[in-house]
Formats: sequence, structure tokens, C-alpha cells
Amino acid sequence: MENIILIASVFCLIIVVHGMENILADDIANRWNLDEFEFDEGGEVDDPLFWRSERGSKILVNVDSLGAVGDGIADDTQAFVNAWKQVCSTPKSVLLVPKGGRYLVNATRFKGPCADKLIIQIDGTIVAPDEPKDWDPKSPRNWIVFSNLKAVFFQGSGTIDGSGSKWWEESCKKNKTNPCKGAPSAFTIDSSSAVRVKGLTFQHSQQMNFVISRCEAVRVYNVLVSSPEDSPNTDGIHITGSTNVIIQNTKIGTGDDCISIVNGSSNIKMKMISCGPGHGISIGSLGKDNSTGIVSQVVVDNAFLRGTTNGLRIKTWQSGSGYVRSIRYQNVRMEDVANPIIIDQFYCDSPKSCDQSQTSAIEISQIMYRNISGTSKSAKAMNFACSDAVPCSHIVLNNINLERLDGTAETYCHAVTGFRYGYVLPSAECLSSSDKEPIITCDQEAEFKKHHSREQLIHTEL
Repeated sequence: MENIILIASVFCLIIVVHGMENILADDIANRWNLDEFEFDEGGEVDDPLFWRSERGSKILVNVDSLGAVGDGIADDTQAFVNAWKQVCSTPKSVLLVPKGGRYLVNATRFKGPCADKLIIQIDGTIVAPDEPKDWDPKSPRNWIVFSNLKAVFFQGSGTIDGSGSKWWEESCKKNKTNPCKGAPSAFTIDSSSAVRVKGLTFQHSQQMNFVISRCEAVRVYNVLVSSPEDSPNTDGIHITGSTNVIIQNTKIGTGDDCISIVNGSSNIKMKMISCGPGHGISIGSLGKDNSTGIVSQVVVDNAFLRGTTNGLRIKTWQSGSGYVRSIRYQNVRMEDVANPIIIDQFYCDSPKSCDQSQTSAIEISQIMYRNISGTSKSAKAMNFACSDAVPCSHIVLNNINLERLDGTAETYCHAVTGFRYGYVLPSAECLSSSDKEPIITCDQEAEFKKHHSREQLIHTEL
């Protein structure tokens, strides 16, 4: 009987301590303004059958009906421009790129504002010209751009194909003798709000595959991004100057960051993300040329990274001003990742050497890593390389289990403060341990939870 009571007491204590860890993590997230949120399961934005039905509620504009050939050889740009003019000025309309066609489209900007409830239904393939020397000099950094739109839905089973192979060959990162110059981003949504993107495939971009720029309230789900591992600067999804963005149920394999978040972005939330190959999920690069960079309120929840050169990365140049704060990474699994957890305030992506003796830096604080596991290809499974001028602070580790494939994994720390609790491997002695937190008995658990509960903010901007 005594043994049974002892086992029950230990079991109760384990449950309470685990519950305390969850409550502590939630309390930290609450204080750092990292609210919980709900995701959609990815239901249709608007059923395609609806606008084909007898009710006739949608006005369908098929690019074929306006002269598009769809053989991948003829230039279909003007047909797309004409279709856009029609749907943009017509309420409740649908621009259809039909299945089976391969539509060659040159650099084009589709501008709003447009009539309400516009749907872009892409079921075929839109392909870019493949010769860099023939590219429109008036649009050197963009291929397809949608701008100044509100309440627009991009959906379908189609593909946006950037035909990037010749661009990659000319990159200075592939051939050091070539001059370094920019290439077009394949697909950009700019200065828009209440946007949804579902089901599309983005592949073989010249540089960045899919850019969300200066937008508010964007939801991306069930999207596939695919570019070769050796394709330079082909970020999967690039977020800049945008707020209230959700990326969900998305698979990305590319030659640069799977997801990159840069200056002026906040309230960015990602769930069910598969990444690899690529350079991981990155915040940065900020502070280059003494610029100001600000990123805040970012959540990565439930992600899987395989064979990437980085896992969860924050990168800033050793100069500039601004901050990265209120970031939470949780429930992440990694396999064969070179740098699973890394903060690098000495980032330098330049053919010339960088001055690392600067007295200013982007402030990095309030970063939580929780329930992170997997295998590291490098000895430094966790690498906190922070600036002496502006050290990293309030770094929290909870339930970390990162093992090296061959050898012992290590944690590197420079100019970093914070604390760790729960199981942390490799050990991070540079951070304070919270082992001395008070232990609560089973009788006190209900009272403790009552005083530490909080309402959860539901993300409903769309």
C-alpha cells in the first residue's frame, strides 16, 4: 500500500511539474505578447463549382476566350492583361487560367483597386521567359506582381513557374567570376489586404519564389514551393513590411530560406510547415549598412525541417538599430540539420569582408524555444553568437533535445542571457536554470491554474 501511495504521489508530482512548465511558458508568451491563435483547416475560399453553377453568381473570364494560346511558346501576356482589366472592373468575377494550358507571360503588374470579391483561379501553368538577356529592362526585379488589392482570393491546382535555370547559372554565387546582380522575384503580392492563397505551386523562380510585401491580413495554406537546392537566393516565401500573416500546411524545398521574414513585419504565424532542402526558417537579415530593422511577434508552431543548412535562425548584420523581439518557436522536429538553433548577430553575406567591430546592433530579446528535438550535423546544435555592444537577452529554452549525428552536441554562447527549464540537451550553462522554481502539490494545482489562466486570442482577421 505504501508503495502504491508513493507511486501515485510521484505521478501526481510529474503531472503538476509538467503542467507548471506549460503554464510558465504560456505566462511568458502572454507577457511577451505572443498570443495563441487558431488556424483554419483549409476550407475552400470559394467553391469553384459555385461560379459554374446555374445560380450564375460569379462572372467567369477565361484567358483562353481573350486570345491566350497556352502552348508555352506563344506570348500570352496581352490576353492576361485584357482578362485582368475585365475582372478588375467587374464585381464578383473570376479570372480563370484553365487546367492543361501552359501560358507564357512576360513581366507584368496587375494593379488594383478592383471590384469586390475577386477570385484568381489558376489551374494551368504560368511560365516565365527563360532567357535573362530578353527580360524586360523596365521590370528587372519582378515577374508577376499583384498590387493594391483588397479581399482577393488566389486558388487552384496550378503552377507558377519562373524558368530560373539560366538566371541561376549567371549568379555570382554559382560562378564567382560573374558580377553580382539581382534577378526577378517570381510572384509578388504588394500593398494589399485580406488576401488568401491556397493550393498553388511555385517553382523554379529566378530568385525569390513568393513575396508578400507591405500587406495586411494574408493567409497562405496548402501551398507547395519547389526549387533546386543549389538555386541561389530562391527564398520560398519572403515576408517584408507586412502584418497579420498566417502560413499553414505548406511544404517548401528551395536553395535559400524556406521562409524569410524581414524588416517591418509583425504578427507572423506559421503552422504545419515542412522545410527542406533550404536554409531554414529565418528572421533577418537586418541592420545592413547601418539601417533600422524591426521584426516582432512571430510564432512557428509544428514544423519539420530535414537536411537544411539552418533550422530556426535569426540573423543580423553587426551594425544598424532596431529590434527582433517576441518570437516563439515550438513543437519543431529536425533531421540532419547543420545549425538547428542559431542567433547570429555577426551575419555577413558580402563578397567583401564585413566590419565586425561596430558599436551598434539590432537588439534581440524575448525569444522562446520550446519542444525542439532532432539531430544536428554540426557540433554546435545551439549557437547564440550575440553582440557585445547589444547582447541578446531573455532567451528561454524549454524541453530541448538535439543530438549530434556523430559525436557530442554542444551549445555555444556569447553575450547572451536568459534561462532554461525542463529537459535541455545539449546543456546551455550560459543560461540560468529555473530548477529552483517552487513545486506545487496536487491539492494546490487547481488554485494555481485558476490564477494563471488567460483567454486565448483567436486570429480572425480573415
